[in-house]
Amino acid sequence: MTAIPSVGGRDIAQILEPQGSPRQHIPGFDPEYADIVDYILRCTHRIWEQKDVGLIATHYGSDIVVHMMTGPAFGMDGVIAGTSRTLSAFPDRTLTGEAVIWSDESAKHGRGAYLSSHRITSTATNLGTSELGPATGKRITFTTIADCLCKENLIIEEWLVRDYSAMALQLGYNPRAVAQIHAAADKAKGPPTDWRKDAIKRVNDAPVTAFTNNALPNPQHDPHAFAHALFDQLIGHRRYGRVREAYSPAAHWSGPGSRRLFGWGEVTGWFTALIGSFGDARFHIQHVAAVDDMIAVRWELAGTHDGGALYGAATGEPIYILAVTHWRIEHGVIVDEVTVFDEVALMRQMEGGL
Repeated sequence: MTAIPSVGGRDIAQILEPQGSPRQHIPGFDPEYADIVDYILRCTHRIWEQKDVGLIATHYGSDIVVHMMTGPAFGMDGVIAGTSRTLSAFPDRTLTGEAVIWSDESAKHGRGAYLSSHRITSTATNLGTSELGPATGKRITFTTIADCLCKENLIIEEWLVRDYSAMALQLGYNPRAVAQIHAAADKAKGPPTDWRKDAIKRVNDAPVTAFTNNALPNPQHDPHAFAHALFDQLIGHRRYGRVREAYSPAAHWSGPGSRRLFGWGEVTGWFTALIGSFGDARFHIQHVAAVDDMIAVRWELAGTHDGGALYGAATGEPIYILAVTHWRIEHGVIVDEVTVFDEVALMRQMEGGL
């Protein structure tokens, strides 16, 4: 098989050109798709930018589960409704694919199953009411990562993270105020559903590894071991000094709320501030994928909000974070990181919602 091209800065016109002979054996997928990267980029463009929302019916499983920090959404009809709502709020949304980091999941989910971690930067004008509030007419830029489990031309499960706090700030809204409005509506509906309790239990039940002072594995030789070891050291054992071992001294870091950090000191500060907000924090890695010099890690964190620099005075509320991190590796260290999770949903939990 021919090598599978990455997004690699290619223009969408080049991506959408007929790809010719298949580059990858993807049984059950429509013959127009040359490989799993082509499938993700092409169908995403058709659904969102060409507004072919009906394509969801042939590209999403009827019983799909979409995991988000506001809770799971069930069924293809929900995907269609959610896509339509977003397009009504941001009708000119354009999506630029920045990375598709994939893995073959046949061993776990049967022959021809793939997992794609697709990072997208979107630009859009807010011309209708959104989840964040009334239309503002403002043009914004935001990052989304969608981890999609794909089999036989269908996305059968999805984990969706979007930088809603960055969206709120650019639209002129205070993310905490938006979260308070949603939390009040949640509490008016009655007792919360069990999905967050179940997610927190899953994280807390994950085994805790013993501390080791061994050097981190080389991410270019064993990306899975590197990801597990680094998160275990930084979050599980609060060994923040590992940043100097894992990251380039000139590393660029992008995170929720359009935060931009640079270098060892600021990256270390992020981890100490995040974990310092949830002193009993536990974590669990759900999935790792690696292609060329890119690694995608989907992870979850559970803890109690006990104050700190990031999210204000302690509320004592149990919280759950679903996040995806993309790393670019050079010379055995992280040179670029993008981490995405929904801070508005996180603050909503702190306000007693969800």
